[in-house]
Amino acid sequence: MKNIITFAGSNSKNSINKQLAIYASTLVKDVNVTVLDLNDFKLPIYGIDYEIEHGIPDNAHKFLDYIKSSDGLILSLAEHNGTYATVFKNLFDWMSRIDGKLWSNKPMLLMATSPGARGGATALEIAKGRFGYMGGNIVAEFSCPSFGENFKDDKIINNEINEQLLEQVNTFQNSL
Repeated sequence: MKNIITFAGSNSKNSINKQLAIYASTLVKDVNVTVLDLNDFKLPIYGIDYEIEHGIPDNAHKFLDYIKSSDGLILSLAEHNGTYATVFKNLFDWMSRIDGKLWSNKPMLLMATSPGARGGATALEIAKGRFGYMGGNIVAEFSCPSFGENFKDDKIINNEINEQLLEQVNTFQNSL
């Protein structure tokens, strides 16, 4: 059986991106799912001086180990001020110091959502432009607009949007 990890690029305890990522993972058939929470991987803000003095923190190694031992990734990015959240960027920076191709060419379903109508589209575009250089293999992507209107009771309630997600999940599933 294949193993996938799912997580949100957010440290909010009530992350809408985590809710979306978990929901998407429930739609993937015949896989073991590990849900990761960035709050469980506390890291100092990346800086070369810190790295020289203290080395790379264990939590960066631990998170990267999850990626490397998985068969696929489901990631939903929070958007803060038009880019991904600082907590995610910091983790990304630390892991890139261990392995520049940190995504390890694992099939990825890359997603985003937000309370607004654009559904985190800007963060999604930035990630799509960057991840390929870092070993990213984005096989499917999805944006859920207006989260509060379209997501209730742990699922997408708008049939058209849910069908779009199901199509992307199927593409992801077929790449595992």
